[in-house]
Amino acid sequence: MLLYIHIPFCDSKCHYCSFNSYVDKFHLKKEYMQALLSQIEYELKRFEAKKGSIETLFIGGGTPSTISPRLYEPVFQKIAPYMREDAEITSEANPNSATIEWLEGMHVLGVNRISFGVQSFDEKKLKLLNRAHSPAQAVHAIENAHKAGFEHISLDLIYAVLGDTRELLRHDLDQVFSLPIDHLSAYALTIEENTPFAKKPQMSKEELEHTRWLFDEIQNRGFSQYEISNFGRYKSRHNLGYWHYKDYIGAGAGAVGKKDDIRLYPERLIETYITSPTLAATEPLTQEDIKFEKIFLGLRSEIGIDEKLLEKEENERAKLLVEEKKLNYANGRYTNPDFLLADELSLFLSNI
Repeated sequence: MLLYIHIPFCDSKCHYCSFNSYVDKFHLKKEYMQALLSQIEYELKRFEAKKGSIETLFIGGGTPSTISPRLYEPVFQKIAPYMREDAEITSEANPNSATIEWLEGMHVLGVNRISFGVQSFDEKKLKLLNRAHSPAQAVHAIENAHKAGFEHISLDLIYAVLGDTRELLRHDLDQVFSLPIDHLSAYALTIEENTPFAKKPQMSKEELEHTRWLFDEIQNRGFSQYEISNFGRYKSRHNLGYWHYKDYIGAGAGAVGKKDDIRLYPERLIETYITSPTLAATEPLTQEDIKFEKIFLGLRSEIGIDEKLLEKEENERAKLLVEEKKLNYANGRYTNPDFLLADELSLFLSNI
């Protein structure tokens, strides 16, 4: 079982961001963290958690580094009996708010992996995206995380932004691989509804040839690709847990959880969540829903698909893809050698 905790507070709202986050509700931090603790207590019972049930914890947002380690402490005390001894515990952070004191405080609580929302080391691109940090702050924060003793450090980059060039992205990668990290997430800019970029769809400009070049560059520098957006010498166990379709608690305003064939949606608005932290909308998942999600997730990652998941006709289509070298087959599983074709392959296999 996995645990995801959502922190909906942010220093600034990035122009591409559609996540549930707010820049004007910092006065609710303490109440929010108390509500979060109440929901976690409730979910541990709902999920029938036992000692060692929780394999990984991921604190995301929003910006988790806007919350002091002191406010996280009751949450860590509550979940401690349920955590595996070797649990991967990740927190996202922004370079401008992840001070050395914050990093050291989170490390003391047990966080052993930190993921920085860097997006670029180019000053103009950061301003275009409305990021609140500078390239120098990003470098400094990552170096501080290393000094604080974090075993695993990751950072995010965004590509396919209007104005991106191979020279700019190569400069980003030169800086990335000069830092003490073991994981990189590379995301194409997508235009989401109700964001500032929704009125500027031209800001996203992805070209397949350009993306292939970027992915090859990352792998040529020693990071293997284990999912369409993730590379590293280290593979995030939390990420892999989602792709293996494990159950996960989703705690916090706007988080999502899954237990068996039910998806759970806590309240999104912070004020409503604070008053009703255990209230969640439910979405039943049909067997077809589950099957398609397993196919979709499997082909976007190194996990692949168990042949037993597929019906006779779907297996025949999968074998055809193997013959065409668009899928690999070994030990009863189909795996995808080209994650950039994952969506097309999923639709073909499912005959949608």
